[in-house]
Amino acid sequence: MKVEDLLCLAKKSIHTDQAKLLLATIINLNPLELNIHLNDIVEMELVDKYINCLNNLEQGIPLQYALKETNFYGFNFYVDERVLIPRFETEELVFETNKLINKVFFNKKELNVLDLGCGSGCIGITLKKINPSLNITLSDISESALEVASLNAKRLNVAVNILKSDLFSNLNQKYDVIISNPPYIGKNEEVAEIVLKNEPHLALYANLNGLEFYDKILKSCEKYLNDKYILAFEIGFRQKKAVLELIEKYLKDVLVFTKKDMAGRDRMVFILKNINITE
Repeated sequence: MKVEDLLCLAKKSIHTDQAKLLLATIINLNPLELNIHLNDIVEMELVDKYINCLNNLEQGIPLQYALKETNFYGFNFYVDERVLIPRFETEELVFETNKLINKVFFNKKELNVLDLGCGSGCIGITLKKINPSLNITLSDISESALEVASLNAKRLNVAVNILKSDLFSNLNQKYDVIISNPPYIGKNEEVAEIVLKNEPHLALYANLNGLEFYDKILKSCEKYLNDKYILAFEIGFRQKKAVLELIEKYLKDVLVFTKKDMAGRDRMVFILKNINITE
């Protein structure tokens, strides 16, 4: 079948933009290039894959799960129903944290970084890709998520430490940086139906109105951090005040600041200890 035929087929059931993105990904083109390849013949194996993805999309499966991959920070990560689909806000967390690492620890040769509750591994693996000198550990309570993280480490050719741990339960060293995007949706909070039906609830929901894991992490984290440290969180856009109150409850003599995402919402919190810098 030709590219044009496949697009026409897809438009019967999904939006034109989604059809183009899906096909472009499968045949390894930029979506903007499709118009000059409309008469190209697509191999039957790829036609079958495209049609299978279309069927999945019609059943309400997210595009990233249908494709079994997603772009995060310019890198193609494998994703499926075992892990959350990485979001743009998390890319911003990675960018801001790496910038802070370079500013604070510019003269330290070995830096130990923990991606706590790593899921697909997108945070820690991306940090390793853009800052190869970092010693990255990925941890998660979910064995199935760690299988995906391990696959992504191999896929993107990075060496990272991977271990199963319920937060800090199996950790036995100290870190210079802990970064985490923990579950932060309250049990009674509404989410989009496509998220509710497809993405792992273990990685979405938390008790205490979504604050459970911030509370647990902040309560115990300093046992697993060096004297000079960075702690970086992604948070829900309504959680800034509550998370700051938890920081004040558990941590003393720290510098705390928040960052907004590109939509102008408070989505990142940074905690620094024994570090003299301004934002």
